[in-house]
Amino acid sequence: MIKKLNADAMRRATDGARPVNGEAARDLVQRTLAQHGLVSPLANEGGFGGLPDMGGLPGMGKLSDMGSLPDMNALMGGLAGRNTAPDAPLVEGAVFRRSDATEGGRAFRTYVPATATDGVAGIVVMLHGCTQTPEDFARGTGMNDLAEKHRLVVIYPQQSRGDNAQSCWNWFSRGDQRRERGEPAILAAITRDAMAEFGVSRERTFVAGLSAGAAMAVILGATYPDVFSAVGAHSGLPLGAANDVASAFAAMAGNGAVVTPSGAAHPGAGTVRTIVFHGTADATVHPTNGEAIARQALDRGARQTIETEVRGDVGGRAFHRRIAASPDGAADLEHWVIDGLGHAWSGGKPAGTYTDAKGPDASAEMVRFFLNEKEL
Repeated sequence: MIKKLNADAMRRATDGARPVNGEAARDLVQRTLAQHGLVSPLANEGGFGGLPDMGGLPGMGKLSDMGSLPDMNALMGGLAGRNTAPDAPLVEGAVFRRSDATEGGRAFRTYVPATATDGVAGIVVMLHGCTQTPEDFARGTGMNDLAEKHRLVVIYPQQSRGDNAQSCWNWFSRGDQRRERGEPAILAAITRDAMAEFGVSRERTFVAGLSAGAAMAVILGATYPDVFSAVGAHSGLPLGAANDVASAFAAMAGNGAVVTPSGAAHPGAGTVRTIVFHGTADATVHPTNGEAIARQALDRGARQTIETEVRGDVGGRAFHRRIAASPDGAADLEHWVIDGLGHAWSGGKPAGTYTDAKGPDASAEMVRFFLNEKEL
């Protein structure tokens, strides 16, 4: 996916036969970025928020210095050929409630299963990808069905278009990568309130996401290990892979920094277990990002592990699964690489966007991993 910015826009901006004055060129690129959630529509007043200086081409800047840029329509979720999510019921016999209250300007939905009358066994926070909604993400992942079976409360925070034009979680923003700041603080506050309401401890509180949501889930695991005991990252990026728009492009192409920004990670209370899913055919977020998430998880855990590898085939897709377990048998890490899977939720439901029905059921495997069970 990471091949170009926008062919027509770039051609109009850089074609020497049709010179564009600097202000018009900046406006053109600025509008394109704003349409895809990378900068505020008002960012002209304060520059491009990390976009390289544009001062080399006739009439504008050195766009060539930006390297191979992604098609903006596909940034963190805007895939061509996405399946359309029709309105569909979620799970009968249970309450899918909306909270009109917001936490730091974010609304959220909380799914309480009918089986919760027997007690809540855990909480899963689900972070949608760009352009998605909580309802769409719930349908596509099928997480509510699993919640019924395992007595899990599922929280679906919703990114506002006022905070990102494409409803992406701002994983590439410095201000949204640290404890007690930005979106991590907002999401942790929502989770803590739910933990208090349902009487759930940190050991039974988990966070998962897709794409931009997965990148934010990784950030939450690093910055709030005292809140979340496990992370599920599907088609995401590691903490610190980017800190502005330009570096986000590089990270998605597989050329991001693999570091933990100083002061970002928090020692917290115990190891945050991590399960990673990534497709080999992901043209939006390069599969090396999944490897980097797994590497960071083990480095932060700093525990001796025993590694095993499993290969198999589910639903017509082969997979490679790497497991790193502590001596007591608990898996600290599972890294699933799915052959032929693109930028979509493995084993997902066609009622939601960015799903692929083939392959291992990522939702079921995440719940199994979260609950530290060998099989569901």
